Amino acid sequence: MTLDPYTGRTGCRIVAGAATADSGRALRSLAALEETDARLVLPGHGAPWRNGIRSAVSAARSAGPA
Repeated sequence: MTLDPYTGRTGCRIVAGAATADSGRALRSLAALEETDARLVLPGHGAPWRNGIRSAVSAARSAGPA
């Protein structure tokens, strides 16, 4: 997602710990998304990410678990 509705933070990240049972698994699942090589990412929360899935995954990994 590109907007965390719990914290108001923007940028690519995984779902906040308050909304997922397993943040570690969410981080690991990014590899499957990365393999799609999508150019446009339409997250469930926040603005479209137009810089490609690889940069979105990199940003989410850098942000780490919430």
